[in-house]
Amino acid sequence: MSDLQAYISERKKNDPEFADRYEVGFRNFKIGVLLKQAREKAGLTQSEVAEQLNTKKTAVSRIENHAEDIRLSTLEKYANTFGKRLKIELVD
Repeated sequence: MSDLQAYISERKKNDPEFADRYEVGFRNFKIGVLLKQAREKAGLTQSEVAEQLNTKKTAVSRIENHAEDIRLSTLEKYANTFGKRLKIELVD
């Protein structure tokens, strides 16, 4: 385990608020990474995605880098850009 992982693990044990914020932030980060990977796999630039979504390149960048508070409808449009469907599940 790296020093960073050890720090995060210890901090999460001792600070429940940090643990909650960390998990939410990490989920948001993962969403952005998944969207960026899908765009790159499709061979599209942020500008090309923005054009298809009828928005600006900066908005696509913001979605990929700061995916918090992203609308479900935006996620669906983003997925449709690559010919994909959005799948949402509730898990325990």
